[in-house]
Amino acid sequence: MTRWRRRRRAADAPTAAPGVSATAGSNAAGRDLVNPVAIRAEFALPPEAYAPIPEVAARAGVSNIRRVVPFVGRAGELGALEAAFARAGEVVVHAVHGLGGVGKSALAAHWAAHRGEQVRWWITAEDPTKVDAGLSALARALHPGLVGLPAELQTQRAFAWLAGHDDWLLVLDNVEDPAHIDPLLDRVAGRGRVLVTTRRATGWHRHATTIRLGVLESADALDLFTRILTHQGPREVDGAAAVCAELGHLALAVEQAAAYCAETGTAPLAYLDMLDRWPAAMFAAAPTGGDSRRTVARIWNLTLDRLADTPLAAELLRILAWYAPENIPRDLLDALAGPPELTAAIGRLVAYSMITDNRDGTLTVHRLVQTHARTPDPDDPHRRSDDIAHARDSAAALLAIAFPTDVKHPANLSTCRTLLPHVDALTRRHAPDHDTAHTARALDRAASYRQWQGALAPAILGLQRAVTARERASGADHPDTLDSRNNLAGAYESAGDLGRAIPLYERTLADSERVLGADHPDTLISRGNLAAAYESAGDPGRAIPLHERTLADFERVLGTDNALTLTARHNVAHAYESVGDLGRAIPLYERTLAERERVLGIDHPDTLTSRNNLAGAYRSAGDPGRAIPLQERTLAERERILGTDHPDTLNSRNNLALAYASAGDLGRAIPLYERTLAERERVLGIDHPDTLNSRNNLAFGYASAGDLGRAIPVHERSLADFERVLGVDHPNTLNSRNNLARAYASAGDPGRAIPLHERTLAERERVLGTDHPDTLISNDDLARAYASAGDLGRAIPLHERTLAERERVLGTDHPDTLNSRNNLALAYTSAGDPGRAIPLHERTLADFERVLGIDHPDTLNSRNNLAGAYRSAGELGRAIPLYERNLAERERVLGIDHPGTLTSRNNLAGAYRSAGDPGRAIPLYERTLADAERVLSPGHPLIAAVRVGLERALST
Repeated sequence: MTRWRRRRRAADAPTAAPGVSATAGSNAAGRDLVNPVAIRAEFALPPEAYAPIPEVAARAGVSNIRRVVPFVGRAGELGALEAAFARAGEVVVHAVHGLGGVGKSALAAHWAAHRGEQVRWWITAEDPTKVDAGLSALARALHPGLVGLPAELQTQRAFAWLAGHDDWLLVLDNVEDPAHIDPLLDRVAGRGRVLVTTRRATGWHRHATTIRLGVLESADALDLFTRILTHQGPREVDGAAAVCAELGHLALAVEQAAAYCAETGTAPLAYLDMLDRWPAAMFAAAPTGGDSRRTVARIWNLTLDRLADTPLAAELLRILAWYAPENIPRDLLDALAGPPELTAAIGRLVAYSMITDNRDGTLTVHRLVQTHARTPDPDDPHRRSDDIAHARDSAAALLAIAFPTDVKHPANLSTCRTLLPHVDALTRRHAPDHDTAHTARALDRAASYRQWQGALAPAILGLQRAVTARERASGADHPDTLDSRNNLAGAYESAGDLGRAIPLYERTLADSERVLGADHPDTLISRGNLAAAYESAGDPGRAIPLHERTLADFERVLGTDNALTLTARHNVAHAYESVGDLGRAIPLYERTLAERERVLGIDHPDTLTSRNNLAGAYRSAGDPGRAIPLQERTLAERERILGTDHPDTLNSRNNLALAYASAGDLGRAIPLYERTLAERERVLGIDHPDTLNSRNNLAFGYASAGDLGRAIPVHERSLADFERVLGVDHPNTLNSRNNLARAYASAGDPGRAIPLHERTLAERERVLGTDHPDTLISNDDLARAYASAGDLGRAIPLHERTLAERERVLGTDHPDTLNSRNNLALAYTSAGDPGRAIPLHERTLADFERVLGIDHPDTLNSRNNLAGAYRSAGELGRAIPLYERNLAERERVLGIDHPGTLTSRNNLAGAYRSAGDPGRAIPLYERTLADAERVLSPGHPLIAAVRVGLERALST
């Protein structure tokens, strides 16, 4: 026995001891062991070595499973395992699968350590040899007397014991292939419990039920990191949560990072910086005494080694590494290879848990796997620099192919939303110097989508980078470069930055004329865009002639019926409308609509746009009889053709509300404003520019209805949102600020109205220029605020200056010019100067009737103001009939509850009182007060004015 022991110690396990050999053919799989070996006499073993493992072998309990310290979280997974293994009377094989390093082994060990089976045995099961070695060790643990038997015979004894008993649990760790454990499962069928951990996500349908193990919850990851870091005492923990997040809450990576910080004294924030600067080194770093084979880098490299028979798999993983981790569309990869090859590569990566198939057409890759896969390492054949660069360029090419050209088309919106984060991830993860023509194309389309969504700051940055990339890749004169430059100018214009938009449009047009020729369609489009920018800048002197020239060129080059020609004609009509020239705008809109119906069809989106804009022109002309039915028809058609949630449909709904409001039908306008706002918030998001405009319009509707209690808070919120989303200098922000100042003025609060009007005027002069129509509006509004506060010394000069500037810039018949003339006449009246007020009011009324028509709301307002001037001058014989006529017309046109109608009724009652006719004044005051209290918000200035008038009438 002593000699045998020396020989046994000298031998290399697991080979048989000298002098011991198996009898050929004596141990067929699945049969009981019967005298399986022949023993030479000089190496004879004690008799118990040949007997079955004793029944009492496991009575005291046998286990090689160590408790995991520290162990955090996983309550749900532990519960699932308990539930799965709770069923009695049947064998249960359960497989826990997931990405290497996710914590499968730790979960299995922690769960198994707390189980009650008499035998709990851990086997590292990467291949069949290791499975057999683990079973041999189990046999020796059950029966130490088997130590001298050959390893394969020890394995057979373990098989025999497991097949004859039930109260045991095997943990088969890191199984690479289900086939490797088939012999074991076949031999023990119907007995015991088996838990498998594996990176393989697929192939278990015939063997086991599965649990997919994900990353740690963020709180659990932080708990694990902190426990390891502070194991030896208090340590700096600032930045620990950020480290865990950067590691994607992957258990092994968190443990590895925490141990490194603990050993080296590295603070979490410093580790985060090192991970950013030297990711390859940090992925491979193991603390002293740690298992160098158990680092994330080593584990994933071993997995990729096993995928070497599918070369596309490694290439695909390197490509996916450049995208956002989640929701990567599978069809984004279609151009990479044929369906069989691509499907096989995806399937292999999924099988080894390197990626996750979400079963909804998208894939997910852990962010740490991505970082590892795109980090070059000269010692790693899977991460050569050239291969990673090629993958980066391939990722860009796939995005360029997949991103839709028309980013506004309803059918493309979902695709744009899906691809946007992947464009962002790709371009964020490499320097602009590596941008290719494909990168530029993806940037250009993503930025154009963002611009349409109202995210102007990132859109501008994306287009700037696209222009630079295309200039470097294709040259400054390439058509694609000119296209991106045009798009960048458009983004500047959308952001209200006309100081950068117009010069870039002008440069792009000049380059297009030089490179493509003056008649090339792209050149004509550039010319039209420049004209539109001049229009946005309030420069009709340059905008209209350029629009007209562009239309003439399109008609000559492409013909009168080409879709681009029709667009140019529509733009000319819009330019005419913008300067108040409705006499030319409306016929041109009508012609364009008829031609689009004939050429494109009545349901084409451009045709619907023409119909919408013609209705808007009718509204501007004060013709609700034509505006409202056309807006209603357009809305119905857009709902039918585009759907109720399409942005154009929402725009039609907003415009119909505007038409109702212009007609004084606030009972229909306000609910429609409210509905449109709710739908835009749901469809476009609360920060989309269209949503912000809806909120502004709703506030304006409340103010028009005299409900300042609701109007002012909504205006204040709108302004805050405009400033946050678009910036303090955006034209829409300035418009919102002006509207809030108007609401303060309407509420009789000059202390807040005047400073805000003054600020808005200064900002519009700085941003838009002194002649811009919006700047002139601010001038007029500030002058009216001065007048309302009784400061006629400042009001009248500013009104006179504004009128002169509007006549010069907009023309004498522009509606804004007519309103300036009306407001100046009011100021003269307030100053007690009827000699200047009355002739100016009479001229203004005649101009309004001639330009806008006798029923236009502005005409009605002018008539009311002329009656007021007569009353102020003591000419009640002319004032009262004009007040009576105006009241009747406002009731007919605007409705009996419109604030303008209530104002007319109050003014007429005042005229009756001035004429010494309380019999007619008092009932009219009383009716007006009741209606005003019912319709207007509490505290509205008109209510107070009516109440004062009534008291005075009663006192006389």
